[in-house]
Amino acid sequence: MAEVAQGTQAEFWRPPTLNEEIAVRDPHPAMAEACPRCGTEFLLGSNFCHSCGGRRPPAISSSARADAAALAGLWERAIHRIQAGIAGVPWSKISFPSGMRRLHFHEIKSGLGLSTASLIAFVIGLSCVAGALLAGLYSVKTWNDFQAIQYYRAEWLLAATASFVAGILLKKPSRD
Repeated sequence: MAEVAQGTQAEFWRPPTLNEEIAVRDPHPAMAEACPRCGTEFLLGSNFCHSCGGRRPPAISSSARADAAALAGLWERAIHRIQAGIAGVPWSKISFPSGMRRLHFHEIKSGLGLSTASLIAFVIGLSCVAGALLAGLYSVKTWNDFQAIQYYRAEWLLAATASFVAGILLKKPSRD
């Protein structure tokens, strides 16, 4: 077996050379990644779809890229305006109803006698139960739809059960 390795050519062990086109890539590819006609991903470096034979279109034009940059700038300015508006509200002068204090996290925590982690698990469990109830709002047209809804409900209820069990395990024992 050692004699076979001695007769190899030097080119076999040399690492492949990379074309500068492959080595330096544009962060925004110039060509689309999937065929618009059939949805198949293009093979690496191909100009045509291997499934339907369609030509590979450009991914995004320079005018569309400029429009996207302008839209991003508008979005950032709008976010800054909203943040400045919220910061300008005098929160200390706003009076809330007296019953709102019962909705504070610490009031709920002390009222139920739960630790922080246990209360968070409890809230996650309640939201999973709500998700199971809301899964039934989908209109059933076929038997397969009904089975899919029941499957989703079972998943939500399983997640709720796991969350409630985690809440029980995370609850600190009472001192009484």
